[in-house]
Amino acid sequence: MAKKAKGGVYRIVDVIGVSTTSWEDAGRRAVETAATSIRDLRIAEVTKMDMTVENGKVSAYRTRVALSFKYET
Repeated sequence: MAKKAKGGVYRIVDVIGVSTTSWEDAGRRAVETAATSIRDLRIAEVTKMDMTVENGKVSAYRTRVALSFKYET
């Protein structure tokens, strides 16, 4: 018996995590927060990292993450 071909449609959304600790922590927060409302996350790709600066000092790390998830059929 032939197997049904696997395929699907995926969506990519950008989310931004913020942390006072590190870019890694900001990225983790972005993924974990999104996972509470988006099912079946497949890929998380860091696309940009930046910092906010106040009075000449880093006040927060920001990580932009592209998340991929499959549409349900």
